[in-house]
Amino acid sequence: MVVGDFPVEVDTLVIGSGPGGYVAAIRAAQLGQKVTVVEKDNLGGVCLNVGCIPSKALIEAGHRFHDAGNSEDMGISVDKVSLDFSKVQEWKQGVVEKLTGGVEGLLKGNSVDIVKGEAYFVDDSTVRIMDEKSSQTYKFNNCIVATGSRPIELPNFKYSDRIVSSTGALKLKEVPEKLVVIGGGYIGIELGSAYANLGAEVTVLEGGKAILPGFEKQMSQLVAKRLKKNGVTIKTEAMAQGVEETDSGVKVKAEIKGKEEEFEGDYLLVTVGRVPNTDELGLEQAGIDVTEKGLIEIDKQCRTSVKNIYAIGDIVKGPQLAHKASYEAKVAAEAIAGEPAEIDYTAIPEVVFSGPELASVGLKEKEAKEQGYDVEVAKFPFAANGRALSLNATEGFVKMITRKEDGLVLGVQIAGEHASDMISEACVAIEAGMTAEDLALTIHAHPSLGEITMETAEVALGMPIHIVK
Repeated sequence: MVVGDFPVEVDTLVIGSGPGGYVAAIRAAQLGQKVTVVEKDNLGGVCLNVGCIPSKALIEAGHRFHDAGNSEDMGISVDKVSLDFSKVQEWKQGVVEKLTGGVEGLLKGNSVDIVKGEAYFVDDSTVRIMDEKSSQTYKFNNCIVATGSRPIELPNFKYSDRIVSSTGALKLKEVPEKLVVIGGGYIGIELGSAYANLGAEVTVLEGGKAILPGFEKQMSQLVAKRLKKNGVTIKTEAMAQGVEETDSGVKVKAEIKGKEEEFEGDYLLVTVGRVPNTDELGLEQAGIDVTEKGLIEIDKQCRTSVKNIYAIGDIVKGPQLAHKASYEAKVAAEAIAGEPAEIDYTAIPEVVFSGPELASVGLKEKEAKEQGYDVEVAKFPFAANGRALSLNATEGFVKMITRKEDGLVLGVQIAGEHASDMISEACVAIEAGMTAEDLALTIHAHPSLGEITMETAEVALGMPIHIVK
């Protein structure tokens, strides 16, 4: 220890201030703990600064620009729709700054100390926090590690001015004339869709047999159909081999079903997954067990192999979702306070902000059958819903998986307008152990997209009103 470096003592130290870290800090403080949160970059982490929030802002701008010039069937025509992308970026950044400022206010309002710097474990109760000018030792009773993840960088596709990750794609100064995307998962599809709506010619190279492999085929096919309608080229079973970069663009070589093809673009967006930020924390100094992939092993209370150190978010197993991190944050903080909180991922939703949106919670049909359930599968189309018709958004459906013996809701998948909002009712239904009858008997506002969930429940009961079974 450096002479004169007297340790600062805290009850709970939170490393990282993303949707896992800042939520953990606030909940821990609410439960009476003296909390310090340490952040090396900007408050809010990846989600608020270069992830969930700015990407959704860009996606919304893309929808509005595209719809402004494509609403003739509603009797709306515009001679020329103009786009000032610098103003789009300015507005997007404004959204980010409001939220990150809000996080700072929430932390301070809950008496959480904020420290800027990088944390490195000295042992199982001590870290050193360093910035460019100094370092300070902190002693903690408990610690919650919430350092998130970063985009995977492929050896043959090193990030540069023209080869960008999702972070770089959100900061482009202009809409590319041509954009090549490696990876047809949710990040590649969301950002590819956004730029396509803003006028870019987009090509998606996906190594698998279909885009969005985590969703059922019927759902991902709807997104592929919309993308193609908007001029996006999708190449599946495409393995990117390498890239030639110039001052003005890129040339990407890919092997597609045994044949080599070349694709040109102003930029190349690489979205092939994310790697946990656990490699520069000194976890071994604290005795924390880590898998080969860099993930931290935890128990049902988010406790690591060291009893007073917890881990949450992208650095532990499971889907890399902001709302999963926030959920785990509350469990960890409550466990530290001695409460009997445990993680239960039964009702954790997954959402893609594509066109149309996709959302899923609970078991999919195949999963339910593999787990031995005798199931009833019910579907109801957006096209038979009054609100969907009035929104001119009739693509999609709600699919409900129920246990045949008692109608227990096991899973719900939604493809369609505002699926990201609609899925919450399904989450509540699964979390609360509700049945299809419970949903069918719940009065839903008319006209609303929420009625589709009610109608799907009625299909499950064999008594639909607005479609003929």
